[in-house]
Amino acid sequence: MQEKEMVSDYLAGINGSLAGYASIIAQCENPELRQEIQNMRNQDEIRQYTLFKLAKEKGYYIPAQQATPEEIAKVKQEMSQG
Repeated sequence: MQEKEMVSDYLAGINGSLAGYASIIAQCENPELRQEIQNMRNQDEIRQYTLFKLAKEKGYYIPAQQATPEEIAKVKQEMSQG
């Protein structure tokens, strides 16, 4: 397996884990367990961002074009009307 594939697979796995943490945390009644799961999520977010930066640096990942200030303002407005 090539490095690019390994990085991509690992990123996909971490991203899946991050999505799962939200559901688990939202349903966790035990405060100590909830805090531990939040800590695990935080560590995975750090790992994900580190790997994302590596993938971007090596050209394995090309991010979408950055949003304009107008696009950002529009999304903020739409989200605040919820």
